[in-house]
Amino acid sequence: MGRLIISILLGGVIAFLLFIVMAELISNSGRPPPEAGKTVVIDIVMSTPDDSTQLRQRVPPPPPPPPKQPPKIEPVEPDVAEVNTDGLGFNMPSVDVGGASVNIGSVGAMRDGDATPIVRIEPKYPVQAARDGKEGWVKLSFTINEVGGVEDVTVIDADPKRVFDREARRALGKWKYKPKIEDGKPMKQFGLTVQLDFKLDQS
Repeated sequence: MGRLIISILLGGVIAFLLFIVMAELISNSGRPPPEAGKTVVIDIVMSTPDDSTQLRQRVPPPPPPPPKQPPKIEPVEPDVAEVNTDGLGFNMPSVDVGGASVNIGSVGAMRDGDATPIVRIEPKYPVQAARDGKEGWVKLSFTINEVGGVEDVTVIDADPKRVFDREARRALGKWKYKPKIEDGKPMKQFGLTVQLDFKLDQS
């Protein structure tokens, strides 16, 4: 019974407070809006440029001089081998290479109708071997393809070992041949051999 009386009293107090708050809200909504503040006007004044100001003109730098032309190198035509029309082989004269000479031996396994040499390139004498006074030879095996190029170059034997091999293989790979012809068609030719001799010029 006591709790019911206390609940009724609290409900009445809360309802009274709500009426007071609503009355305040209604009275505030009836007031005129506050006056807006004064508008601030900003005057921007641009000054005219001074006619006496000197304008500095930028002068572009002079163009660089043209690069010097490198000296022209005259093309060196490859030596043309003397072709033996009998197809039995060919002999190459020795060539002076800075105090050293390379003699090219005859090519083996040449028969009638086989490939014939057209162009051969002299191998370079290794600088270190020339300084050490070393001489020697390299025997090579190779194949001539359908267009007359050299491929499958292999060192068969050499004396001394691995001194002249690289230059001998490099030079032989640049040789050119007239390919072997059978029934009007170019054919590969396998198992050809040649010996390149590396000798110092004693003179």
